[in-house]
Amino acid sequence: MKRIFSLSTIRLLVLIGFASACLAVPSAAAALENPQSGSVGLEGTISTDPPKQGATITTPGNGASFTATPITVNGLCPKGLLVKLFANNVFIGSVSCTTGSYSLQTDLFSGQNDLVARVYDALDQAGPDSNVVTVNFVDAKFAQFNTRVALSSPYATRGAAPGQELTWPITLSGGIGPYALSVDWGDGSAPDLLSQAFAGNISIKHTYKAAGVYKVIIKATDSTGTSAFLQLVGVATGKVAVGSAFGSSNGGSSGSGGSGAIRTKVIWWPAAVMLPLIIATFWVGRRHELYTLRKQLEKTRNQS
Repeated sequence: MKRIFSLSTIRLLVLIGFASACLAVPSAAAALENPQSGSVGLEGTISTDPPKQGATITTPGNGASFTATPITVNGLCPKGLLVKLFANNVFIGSVSCTTGSYSLQTDLFSGQNDLVARVYDALDQAGPDSNVVTVNFVDAKFAQFNTRVALSSPYATRGAAPGQELTWPITLSGGIGPYALSVDWGDGSAPDLLSQAFAGNISIKHTYKAAGVYKVIIKATDSTGTSAFLQLVGVATGKVAVGSAFGSSNGGSSGSGGSGAIRTKVIWWPAAVMLPLIIATFWVGRRHELYTLRKQLEKTRNQS
């Protein structure tokens, strides 16, 4: 009877495991589909190859000279990727590529600037570098004050759910304080106006109402009247346009903003796999019970 008890226990464990799988899989699928703020979600990353096609810079032309900023950099890019612009290998701005071309306002360093555009996918994998365009910035303010205000950020793009506050760290350097800053978040709201007595690290904050991808333009002006510009990509996660890793760049029109609903996906393949195993286990267990009982009866008859 000890062996019969063991098989019964095994069957019970199989049943418990099957029930747990059926209950756990739908909830796990729901967490994967739309993990909510403050909850624990399941997250996975599928590795893919980096982008094979790079961006190009079409304007300005190589050798161009400028006496004022910002300048506009235009070019071609693979759809659905993020374009980061670098000057002298320093990040100076970003834009989402949604139509196969891009346009980006950017600041320049005083003197020579070697411009390179580089595309990145949703996993932040870089594609090939663009053509190098060398331009020159004749900065009269720098020649006069020997310093120039500049803006930078460690993040080319940042995101938060609609209705939640997005915080973006920015570094303000150079120039002569105090500073006046304006931040256009690209969603049609009035620009944020800030004042900063000294250069240093600051945090800008905003709450998007609708899901989408937005062009963020930051401008800083110091006491000498010199200005710095930085263009970035803000993302309000949720329902965004399909076909791009970053959604649509047309502001809030790209999504409904109603991302609060949880869509549960019931995955039935664990049941399909477990059901034949359960049937086979019961059949084998039943056969073994009958065999064991028959042997015990024969043994009892022989002893009598």
